[in-house]
Amino acid sequence: MNLANKITLARMTLIPLFMLCFIPLPSWIQESSELLDQHGLVIGVIIFALAAGTDKLDGYVARKYNQITNLGKLLDPLADKLLISVALIMMVQENLIGSWIAVIIIGREIVITALRMIASEQGIALAADRYGKIKMVLQVAAIIAVLLNNFPFSLLMDVRVDMILLWLAAGVTLFSGLNYILVNYRLLK
Repeated sequence: MNLANKITLARMTLIPLFMLCFIPLPSWIQESSELLDQHGLVIGVIIFALAAGTDKLDGYVARKYNQITNLGKLLDPLADKLLISVALIMMVQENLIGSWIAVIIIGREIVITALRMIASEQGIALAADRYGKIKMVLQVAAIIAVLLNNFPFSLLMDVRVDMILLWLAAGVTLFSGLNYILVNYRLLK
């Protein structure tokens, strides 16, 4: 297994660690320390940001060292989808976002994955487009901002930048999904 694929697998192993940060503490610990909950959230944000950052790194390594493999082509988008989906589900569980946002974003990923599977059966490899990459960056930024409860923006202004980023991420997610379907549907005909 090459370095690029190992980085992708590392991203996937960070996902359960991120999830652990959302497991409710036993009541006897919660009563004694709210600080532990806050530290858990900060650790969760660090793990999420680290995992999201490896997405760029594994792609860079794969291209620079000619380590692009079929396994990497499968694992990389899967790791991205798992990371974002888990984060959204955890945020819905914590009442940080509405479930409809998670449905839009996760639903888009399911539809695009299905389209890629159909293309793959026809021997066509559908690559991610620039809108998909913009979508991913906005989703990561929105998730981090929401998890940090609009910090540091709340120190500078009275605007919920986290919610603006979340709405923007949902809008770009919808747009990128529709664009991807329209562009690639012609290839599959």
